[in-house]
Amino acid sequence: MKKVAIVFRRAPHGSPHGREALDLALLSASFEQEVSLIFVDDGVLNLIKDQQPERVGAKDYISTFGALPLYDVDTVLACEESLLEYDLEPTELTIEVEKVSPSMITEQLTQVDEVLVF
Repeated sequence: MKKVAIVFRRAPHGSPHGREALDLALLSASFEQEVSLIFVDDGVLNLIKDQQPERVGAKDYISTFGALPLYDVDTVLACEESLLEYDLEPTELTIEVEKVSPSMITEQLTQVDEVLVF
């Protein structure tokens, strides 16, 4: 089974990157690839619940993160430094993530066959 890591580095709604990354994750998982999601830098902003993207003319794809368990996407990591930078608490996030250090993210990236950065 191919292992794929999808890295979210950009803030949501300013570009199509976050939505495309999530679509790719679900599509890859549906073809029985082992998918892990990693949120770093501004990418942790994709995790904030109760966003209102329609107010800036964007579609709400954030709610689709709730479908990850249906696709057996179990590895969801968020950089603890990035969460701290934005002062984000677990209760403010739309899905449960594992807070990890940058070195643990590096370790995860060495264990996959392909890394895609959005």
